Amino acid sequence: MNRAAQSLEELRSEIKQWIARNLQPDLVGMDDMDVEREIWGNPDSPKHEAFLAYEKASLEAGLVCPHWPAEYGGRDFGDLEMAVLAEELAAVGMPRLTRGMGERLCGPSIIAHGTEEQKARFLPRIISGEDRYCQGFSEPGAGSDLASVSTRGVVDGDEIVITGEKIWTSRAHLANMMFLLCRTDPDAPKHKGISFVIVPMRDNGITISEVITMAGDNAFCQEFIDGARAPLANVIGGLGGGWKAAMTTLGSERGAVAATQHLQYEQELDELVRRARELQRLDDPQVRQDLAWAFCQVHVMKATGQRVLAKLASGGEVGPEASLTKLVWSEYHRRLGEIAADLQGAHALVRPEGDGYKVDRWQKAFLASRAETIFAGTSEVQRRIIAERVLGLPREQSAGAAK
Repeated sequence: MNRAAQSLEELRSEIKQWIARNLQPDLVGMDDMDVEREIWGNPDSPKHEAFLAYEKASLEAGLVCPHWPAEYGGRDFGDLEMAVLAEELAAVGMPRLTRGMGERLCGPSIIAHGTEEQKARFLPRIISGEDRYCQGFSEPGAGSDLASVSTRGVVDGDEIVITGEKIWTSRAHLANMMFLLCRTDPDAPKHKGISFVIVPMRDNGITISEVITMAGDNAFCQEFIDGARAPLANVIGGLGGGWKAAMTTLGSERGAVAATQHLQYEQELDELVRRARELQRLDDPQVRQDLAWAFCQVHVMKATGQRVLAKLASGGEVGPEASLTKLVWSEYHRRLGEIAADLQGAHALVRPEGDGYKVDRWQKAFLASRAETIFAGTSEVQRRIIAERVLGLPREQSAGAAK
């Protein structure tokens, strides 16, 4: 066994022992998004005490933002170490305690492009949970084309004043900070006049409107920004340097996600098989064929993840082939939602009792997965990337160029 492999086995042993000491039964079966949605900032949750104990243990072990550099509060975990952590937590059904978009998206951009003063000011508050971030990139007229943002940022003394709209902002109603893109130089080329700014959300000219999805979730929001102010010291990468910071944000965690994506789907499929058994439908040939297909697809994801890990272990990086991972899991999950709805039969048509737009987990899987082939890059975009940048096929011609 080489030194790197030995180190990973030692880490695996450490994490196993840590989990055995700190397992919280009330949190078993939840993922990090469940924790963020149901427990964060909700002291009335019956699981809040379990969360606080798990949070304390995670902070003491350095397992909050562990992929950050040690000098900024992390543990220098690379993608391989993050995969080990994800695998061991998944084995017992425990979520990894995360700090949402502050950890996954904003923090890496601050580390890569921020000043030392900015790192000292913002990063500890992400780790502690004092600041919770949302991402203000998309706009009603600029979704996939981020370079077309029209939100304006005007320098006023030592502050920047921001006016515009943002939309599809996940969990903005739970955040107290937003990292956003705004145009600070309207005369510069599209990619050159954009700035990346950290803006306080509360009592700062920002009106939040929750967008309820067809799955009954209020995860998305729209913000109307009317003269929100932030110190110029909150501009990451300097005025006009926002595009590079944004690209760091969008590229964060690709390797770890690709390597461990299959874990959540393995658990979900196990639960669907149990549901089929409860409904006494495992003898149905169509049900068996559908579940067998899902099993094979999850193992394709697992094999793809192992290829990613092997590449990372040999010193490589995850490139455009990450599009293959996104395409496979999103198309798979859309189809699995359909399989779950067919399996439920008439049950799929009846909402649970309760206020609001309640849905059960399989109704949610069917409804929410419709959007998964759209967000984070549509399936059409992913296929084009795979064709041109992985397979080396000729670039697709526009309709006008083909004439």
